[in-house]
Amino acid sequence: MRNTRILISGASIAGPTAAFWLNRRGFSTTVVERAPALRAGGQAVDFRGNQMDVLRRMGLLDEVRRHQTGMGPQLVLDESGKQVAAMPPEFISGEVEILRGDLNRILYDATKAGTEYVFGDWITSLTEVADGVEVTFAHGAPRKFDLVIGADGLHSGVRALAFGPEQQFRKDTGYHFAGFTAPNHLGLDRTGLIYNVPARGIMVGSKPGNATVNVGLWFSEAGLGYDRRDVGQQKKIVRELYRGIGWEMPKLLDALDNADDLYFDTLCQMHLEHYTKGRVALVGDAGWGAGPGGGGTGLAMMSAYVLAGELAAAGGDHTVAFPRYETEVRPAAEAGLKQAANAGPFLAPPTTVKIRRRNRSYKLLFRQPLLSLFLRMAVKAANTLSLKDYCAVRY
Repeated sequence: MRNTRILISGASIAGPTAAFWLNRRGFSTTVVERAPALRAGGQAVDFRGNQMDVLRRMGLLDEVRRHQTGMGPQLVLDESGKQVAAMPPEFISGEVEILRGDLNRILYDATKAGTEYVFGDWITSLTEVADGVEVTFAHGAPRKFDLVIGADGLHSGVRALAFGPEQQFRKDTGYHFAGFTAPNHLGLDRTGLIYNVPARGIMVGSKPGNATVNVGLWFSEAGLGYDRRDVGQQKKIVRELYRGIGWEMPKLLDALDNADDLYFDTLCQMHLEHYTKGRVALVGDAGWGAGPGGGGTGLAMMSAYVLAGELAAAGGDHTVAFPRYETEVRPAAEAGLKQAANAGPFLAPPTTVKIRRRNRSYKLLFRQPLLSLFLRMAVKAANTLSLKDYCAVRY
């Protein structure tokens, strides 16, 4: 088999999933991760439809279910804090929901024996040569690999090095997201609350054990500039944008001061003509980064499975495997991009009138028989990609 030494950038979800399947198919994997260790906590991610298949094939579904959030309904509140609708768990949490950090740990534990993990380092250059890719790192010595996989998220360093600057592919929506952990002063028990004022959305959901909550903030703010690595600046921006809103926001802002896990980013998408170039391939958000409602974690894991399967089926020949990988995953990736394109205005409607209109639509959508139809539509989107049995495929 050819091209057996593979470097993967990113140790979150897509990276360890790719390592899992590549290891099983006889490849040698190294995963490099900029963070000094696995990232704990994080927002919840869910799986539904065909996305469940990748967990089953990995033999990890039972373990994921042991760590699932067990979330119940998400209650939609009006401007006075009164409940006006309830999102059922099967809509908001899929068939199984788990905190990103818990899933990350499960995937790491399933791959650490067969994969070389390098934390606290990152790729600084990629030079393709006739028989591989010469790679330099911020701290480690230069090395040579047969193939490189970018699984390093929305702001992928591998994509920038191999495909070009992010600005070439990035489509901004005008919306942003901030997420952090806070004490559960509301006493939520496997439930969540959704509250809006114009151009500002707040979602608070209990975490397993109910001692803390995940806080998700969606907001529209034109011309917002910030340093992606300056957490203090990001906290200041959130305080300024959410000051004076009322409801439970003052206590949540107090909790933000002590939060050590703030995630802050723009809601943007990546639109690439190709997900592979030469000896480099992109999976998950590094390749398309659809955003909320775009298939996210489930599709990232499925794409990693497909890439490993196509490489194995082609005997490691990337010139055969990479085009087949793109053919398989592109319809699902483009469906996700389309589905998530209007996530910002849905999560943070710009006016009071539009907030009330959305809330009225919630009342209708979450009643039978419309609920069943809506759930079938959600599963249909998740089923755009079906997984082959690559044990039976050989090109």
